[in-house]
Amino acid sequence: MTITEETITGQMDLTGAGEGLAAHIVDGPGGFTGVAGDARWAEEIRRLARLRGATILAHNYQLPEIQDVADHVGDSLALSRIAAEAPEDTIVFCGVHFMAETAKILSPDKTVLIPDQRAGCSLADSISAEELQAWKDEYPGAVVVSYVNTTAAVKALTDVCCTSSNAVEVVASIPADRDVLFCPDQFLGAHVKRMTGRENLHIWAGECHVHAGINGDELAAQARSHPDAELYVHPECGCATSALYLAGEGAVPADRVKILSTGGMLDAARASHAKQVLVATEVGMLHQLRRAAPDVDFQAVNDRASCRYMKMITPAALLRCLLDGADEIVVDPRTAARARASVQRMIEIGQPGGGE
Repeated sequence: MTITEETITGQMDLTGAGEGLAAHIVDGPGGFTGVAGDARWAEEIRRLARLRGATILAHNYQLPEIQDVADHVGDSLALSRIAAEAPEDTIVFCGVHFMAETAKILSPDKTVLIPDQRAGCSLADSISAEELQAWKDEYPGAVVVSYVNTTAAVKALTDVCCTSSNAVEVVASIPADRDVLFCPDQFLGAHVKRMTGRENLHIWAGECHVHAGINGDELAAQARSHPDAELYVHPECGCATSALYLAGEGAVPADRVKILSTGGMLDAARASHAKQVLVATEVGMLHQLRRAAPDVDFQAVNDRASCRYMKMITPAALLRCLLDGADEIVVDPRTAARARASVQRMIEIGQPGGGE
């Protein structure tokens, strides 16, 4: 694929650094490559964003250089709400596809771009709209609670969305005699069932391949090797139950084990007095944690827990996005309206907190 700067819209001055950088962009099966995320690149990204009237949003799991050049960094729902309030008419969402969709759902009149539309999500893909409808047909009258990490089509069939920080609150707000269908993450669902004690909570067997791969044996071994460290565990992780077991058995003091959303991890980091914290989530989160609390030694429970989809948003992809105005997110207006209602119902129940 050849990137031509002439394709950019409007009367923009594309001479200078960008002219040379664009010539190096290579499109391959793993995404766009060929451009280093250095100071020259960052300056050009900021210049092009200003010319395009765009704000750049980056998820906590993005590459450090993408996070550093962004106007805002956070979890997907918080960023989507920022997008809706931002004065810019164009949103560049550096994250995976469902996240950019959520931004479009909450900002239907804005142009929402994702630097590479091939950046999918194994968790969002673990349930389709057709599968959810069939499940609903098995449980007529049930309330559908969907994690925000789902496609627009699934959100459109959902009664109320949730985040990992408010999932317990959302489910607890539903009358006790109503069946609840919780999707798609089985580990978050297990956490909610454990916290609410709800027997009529039916859980979809979906997972994030990255979080599911952080297992209990790894967590236990790391905890034994670092006996004074705190543990921050994302509820999507396969090791969340093991973390609570370690605390219950006294292997780790209960006050050192924290089951937290990404936003919750940042809040805890800023307030922590620990010298070391073991983190069970995608490794991109370490960059923000280290910035939030530079005196704390944050270490990954599994340093291989890297999402290949998140890492498809490369310096080359972001440059190409701002040059070509691609890839644009399109959501059917009727689907968007129904999906937006499920998100708004969540907000009415309680603040979404730190998101996913």
